[in-house]
This record gives sequence, C-alpha cells and structure tokens, in this order.
Amino acid sequence: MSQKIFLQIYLQNFTNPRKYVIINWGDNMIDRELYLNRLIDAKDTEFIKVITGVRRSGKSTLLLMYKEYLKKHGVLEKNIIHINFESAMFDDIKNYKDLYKYIKDKIDSEKTYILLDEVQNVQNWEKAINSLNVDFNVDIYITGSNAYLLSSELSTLLSGRYIEIKIYPLSFKEYLLFNNYDNSNLEDKFYEYLKYGGLPAITLIKDKQDLVMSYLNDIYNTIVKKDIIDRNSIKDTALLENIIKYLASNIGSAVSSTKISSYLNSNKIVDKCNHQTIDNYLNMLEKSYIMYKADRSDIRNKTILKTLGKYYISDIGLRNIILGFRNIDEGHLLENIVYLELLRKGYKVSIGKTLDYEVDFVAENPNEIIYYQVTKSLNNDEVREREIRSLESIPDNYEKIILTMDKTINKDYNGIKVINIIDFLLDK
Repeated sequence: MSQKIFLQIYLQNFTNPRKYVIINWGDNMIDRELYLNRLIDAKDTEFIKVITGVRRSGKSTLLLMYKEYLKKHGVLEKNIIHINFESAMFDDIKNYKDLYKYIKDKIDSEKTYILLDEVQNVQNWEKAINSLNVDFNVDIYITGSNAYLLSSELSTLLSGRYIEIKIYPLSFKEYLLFNNYDNSNLEDKFYEYLKYGGLPAITLIKDKQDLVMSYLNDIYNTIVKKDIIDRNSIKDTALLENIIKYLASNIGSAVSSTKISSYLNSNKIVDKCNHQTIDNYLNMLEKSYIMYKADRSDIRNKTILKTLGKYYISDIGLRNIILGFRNIDEGHLLENIVYLELLRKGYKVSIGKTLDYEVDFVAENPNEIIYYQVTKSLNNDEVREREIRSLESIPDNYEKIILTMDKTINKDYNGIKVINIIDFLLDK
C-alpha cells in the first residue's frame, strides 16, 4: 500500500484491557501479503469470509489492511461497515437482533462490505450474519479467536457458503520485514525469533525484556481464561494448566490422552484424572488455536492412524512464557517452526509412518506431496543415517527433504535434498 496509514495493534494493558495502541510503521503499512491476497481472491464471491487464528496474531490488522484496499480500489467509506467488538464503542450491540438492526440501518442500495472483528462476542451472531447475507447485497468478512466460531450454528446455517482463512503469527520472513532487518547475521536474528515468537506486537517491544514477558503472559492468560475456562465452564483449572505445560514441554513427541493421564497420575501432579477428561481438554485447546494437532498417517496404506499424534504450539513465544525462556529445546522448536510454516503455505500436514520408521512431516496439497525430516544438525553419523533411512523407507518418488541448521550448499543424499532451515523459511 502506498498511502500512509496506521497499524492498529491491540495490546493487553495492565490498567485498561481495552486500550488500543496506534503505531506508525513509516510511510507504509506492512502488508501481510499472503493473507491479504487470499481475501482479495475471495472478494465479491458468494462466500462469507471467516478469518480465524490465535489471539493477537493479526486478524484485526488484516481487516484494517483489507478496508484500506477496498477504499483504494474505489469502494466509498459509506459502503464499508467495520465493527470491532472489543471496542467499548459497540457495547450496545449485545445480540443478533441489535447487530442486524445496526447494520441494516447503515446499508443503502449499493454493494456494502461488512467487516466484523471478534464477532463471537455478540450472542447468536450467526443468525444476523445469515439474515444479512440473504436480505442485502453485501460481502461479509468476520474474525474470531476460537474455533467455536465455526462449530456454532454458522456451519449449519451457512453450510457450503463460507470459507475459512487461517492466519498465523509472523513467519520468520515477516519477522525480518516487521523489524526492518536486512539479511546480515540471519542466524542471530533467527534465534531471536526462536526466543520471542511471531506475535506482531513483539517486534515493537523486543528490546524491553520485562515488557515482552508481561505481554506474552497476558495473552496466554487471556486465551486460557476467556477462550477455554470461561467458554467451557472449566472447574479443574489446575488440570488444564498441567496439560498445557505437558504439551509445551513435549512438542514434537507422540502424545495421547492415556500417556498424559499416566504421567500426571504417576507423578501425583494432580488428583486422579481419566483420559476422557483429558481428551475433552485437548479438544478445547485446539479450538482456542493455542495448540494444533498433527495426526499420524500410514504412508503405505494412505490411512490416518487414530493414536499418538503430535501437538505443536501456535507461537513459540507463548511456549517460552509457559516453560521459561531458559528451557529452550532447539530441536523440537525447529520442528514447531517448520510445522507452522507448512501450514502457512497451505499444506495439510501429518506425521508419517512407514514400516518401523517415522517421517516428521507429510505435506500435501492438491498438486504435490513432500516429505520432510527436521533436525538441528546432520554432522553426527548416527543422526544422519537415521534421518536418511526414514525417508528412504518411503516407497514412492515424491520429493524428500531434510531441513537442518547446518550451512549446506545443494547437498544431496541419493536424491534426498538437504536444505538449511533459514533458507527454507526465506524461500531461498
């Protein structure tokens, strides 16, 4: 975007949780092109656009970007209705009838673009969305910070008439852009990213350690309280917290509710818990977008296995605030970074199993399948043999790649490519 506009980032504030901080990033708003282009591609289609993602990953900013795009391309301000339901300005809109009336009164005969931020704060909001979509010439965009947005009546009322656009915290490439970093000392900047994560506001406060920790802690507590505990009326909050800590400390490891239950019970961390309760809590964590589950798949039989999936956290900074910044397991965090990057690129990602071997990631889209192994280094003979053997056990000819922090140049082991993780993240 060429015109000078402001990036509005919502920061959890210690004295006023609704305080907005307006930040100017120079003459241009920093576009998140990947997501903006997805909205542009879906513009004026019959589908309602549903933007989802963990809190503070940039959904509100994306709507602002899109609003500016609309104005720049000829849509008049009066034909854009933009509501952020985390602002006290819209506290009077409490239910779907209020929402429908408010918007109806602002619509004229021309095409109207409706942008609704954190719409789940309105009771039975989906009824208003459905009615507006039926009654008027509108193009509707909504955001939400948990998957209950899509498990509500929306999926019934609008079956086949909405598309989900998933937004994630900043990629490493975006992290460099937001910090105005050049390409020097990339490894140092990558380890900074590995420490603080990719929530956009972090790039503004990363030089103030206390503020970073307070910000991440506030976001984590808000997700746990609002999106999990309050929404699900959870009584055993200690069990929930311990499950989160278990997952955060076991990123990249096979996990099941039975394993978690056995660990918590045998170590007397909580009172007795059963695997069904843990299954329910795991589902809640996924719906809050703080955790993602990667299922295991049998590569040979092309089937999904029901047991021992892996969990990855939506942002490394949140993981580090849960376990402590000194307790950083680089190997598993690298795996987490790659997993999120593959999701950003639009792949469906699973954990591969073939014979007695495991493949870190099977990345699929309608056009291709790529197999990935992730390891910090291949300099150890045993590690190198293990990673290569896993990929060689796959009985097909799809692309096979090992990602590592080693500085390699076009290395190839019998057709298996070896790529530096930073180069992979920067699309080199």
